[in-house]
Amino acid sequence: MKRESYKKLVAKQINQDFKSAVEVVEVSIPQLEVGQILIENKFAGINGGFDTLVCRGDIPYFSLNPPFDLGVEAVGIVVDKGADVKDFEIGDAVVTTRVGGGYREYQVIDANLGVKVREATPEVLTLMPTGVSALVALEQAGEMKSNEVVLVTAAAGGTGHIAVQLAKLAGNHVLGTCSSPEKVRLLQELGCDRIINYRTENLDQVLKQEYPKGINLIFECVGKQVFDTCVDNLAIHGRLVSIGHISEYGKNVEQVTQARIYHQLMWKAASVRGFLTPYYQEYIPEASDRLLNLFYNGKLQVSVDPTEFNGIESIPTAVEYLLSGRNCGKVVVRF
Repeated sequence: MKRESYKKLVAKQINQDFKSAVEVVEVSIPQLEVGQILIENKFAGINGGFDTLVCRGDIPYFSLNPPFDLGVEAVGIVVDKGADVKDFEIGDAVVTTRVGGGYREYQVIDANLGVKVREATPEVLTLMPTGVSALVALEQAGEMKSNEVVLVTAAAGGTGHIAVQLAKLAGNHVLGTCSSPEKVRLLQELGCDRIINYRTENLDQVLKQEYPKGINLIFECVGKQVFDTCVDNLAIHGRLVSIGHISEYGKNVEQVTQARIYHQLMWKAASVRGFLTPYYQEYIPEASDRLLNLFYNGKLQVSVDPTEFNGIESIPTAVEYLLSGRNCGKVVVRF
């Protein structure tokens, strides 16, 4: 029997707390228009930082008025298609990466916005857009080279564990920070050259003692003291790419009083660069193709966190879990 309605998660209000901002609603499956496909989502990626910021109204490049849809990346199966759709057939697996398309059981999109993949598995959600962001941030914002020292913070996370592998594939010496023995084991499997468990070692001491010439490229997504330590340990001509600050998501922004950052940068000709995927759209298609090829050819390992979150109702708990830092790899919800 064909379903006529489905559930999705929406932000009902702007609120500092994600769980208080959202609710599950049931809506009708819309009629398809020319060039559209209907997708039954199988998995969606959890982006706790972005989810929290958007529900707080703290995403500066767009403004949403409640109620609005949530979630970004999803993978599912085409279950219906409109007229003039030539590139998809019913039963095809497809990835989507549009804001509002993730936290829902079904979605309708223009067919040209979907990316066909071999199977609807959670692994592809680690590649798009998470892995794509890592690749573009390293190569474009970070100007990644070979034979450099590269540091990845939160290296066992959904983005970080891809960044580690990409830096290794480019021929670099790679350091990774993490917070548990389980994450250490994952990074060992990925070939990370120096793993720093910040609960048992001091990051600043390790960098100063073992890498006295500094770090050439830093892929930084933690923020607060970790960010300050990374800036302090940049090499001459070093580049730090800030792709997030998960230590502050869901919290008030920390106010600090210290010397201005140019005192750290000028004498080393170093730089700090912010990265945001929407400002690098021209690089996304090629990066997506390259990552999928690396994955399908066995050159890129994808880690999906084993903790199961099932159904729309589990998403707030999954967001909390991700923000707690307990995850090892990409966190996904299964529909």
